[in-house]
Amino acid sequence: MIKYPNGKEIKTTPNKENTSKKRVLLSAKNRGMKLEDDINVTNEYYRDKKLCLITKRPTPINIVRVDYSKGAKIVDAYFEKQSTTDYNGVHKGKYIDFEAKSTESKTSFPIANITAHQLKHLENVIYHGGIAFFIIEFVRLDEETYLLDAKYILDFIKENKRKSIPIEDVRKNGHKIKRGYMPRLDYLPVMEEVYFSK
Repeated sequence: MIKYPNGKEIKTTPNKENTSKKRVLLSAKNRGMKLEDDINVTNEYYRDKKLCLITKRPTPINIVRVDYSKGAKIVDAYFEKQSTTDYNGVHKGKYIDFEAKSTESKTSFPIANITAHQLKHLENVIYHGGIAFFIIEFVRLDEETYLLDAKYILDFIKENKRKSIPIEDVRKNGHKIKRGYMPRLDYLPVMEEVYFSK
């Protein structure tokens, strides 16, 4: 019910069909955004504490048209080229590059979640001596999250015809990341154990 200043009342009823469609679109659109938010907050914590410097890589866009009538608002743009991975940076003099992936599956991580250009990029990072990995979150398994070396995934794809990596393989070959308050997703100790303790 809406009451206007002139005393008129207008009864309003939400359109359930439109509301549910919006919810579905939003949840599909934002899949994986919580994981990225957790990593972004964690990276800020690491940066502020001078532990390491990892940043979110921006997706390159080409702006076609801007509306200046109410400030500068982009009204038409397109992705210039395919982005490589989500994050990159440096820790103890080593280049770090990784991709964050979230899945609803309880049994496996779908390889289709990774694009060919991301795999090629991470392969190049490894070739040049950088550190390359994935952070994989299983949303429906209480947000179980693992650091999984990129080389393991590259080898798995070459050696298997499977379209997904079973959860047992991720648990066995990956390294579980603890969740907390600050930092929210503490992947640095895991990264140090895997790549810097040798």
